[in-house]
Amino acid sequence: MKYQGKISNWNDAKGFGFVQPNGGGQRAFVHISAFTRRSKRPADNDIIVYELTQQADGKAKAVNVMFVADYKSRNTANHSPSRSSESSKAAIVFTGLFCVVFIAVTLLNILPRPLLFLYTGASLLAFLMYAWDKSAAQNNRWRTPEAHLQLVALIGGWPGAYLAQRTLRHKSSKTSFKVAFWCSVALNITALGYLFTASGQSLVNTVFS
Repeated sequence: MKYQGKISNWNDAKGFGFVQPNGGGQRAFVHISAFTRRSKRPADNDIIVYELTQQADGKAKAVNVMFVADYKSRNTANHSPSRSSESSKAAIVFTGLFCVVFIAVTLLNILPRPLLFLYTGASLLAFLMYAWDKSAAQNNRWRTPEAHLQLVALIGGWPGAYLAQRTLRHKSSKTSFKVAFWCSVALNITALGYLFTASGQSLVNTVFS
């Protein structure tokens, strides 16, 4: 069971003191060696999180001690991967669903089939560009400009680009790049959605008739 309390009577030379639990109760002995994570030296009035055990003489002793700030930062770090994992799963489902729907509407001639060839070719090109750029980064060769990667995604290669990010582990952790990438995806899908409108259908008929 976790407790929270305030350090008192701290003897820094000997590295021990006592902790008084919040809300009252029996104070416990605390030694500096009981800290599992420590960002600074303990001092009087520091707030700590700890567990209790009994010493041989029956008195309470604090173990698994952490400063409350360190405890909170650790919990935040532990939860962030799960949120990231949930976002990744949502992106995978979204990309997969898009591909299924897009293939269906082109095969059913709701959208012209040349668009399927465009997206497939752009996706293949995007994957190859990511692979080249990762290899270049590892071997100190000329890098592909990020703007070129985003442009290929914008014109329809974003499914292949996302696949490359996932499988090659390239450009998958840089926040600014990811934001720009998903903005490119949003613009591409918006443009694709326009083709379902009356004016969009008129444009399709003009271009592909």
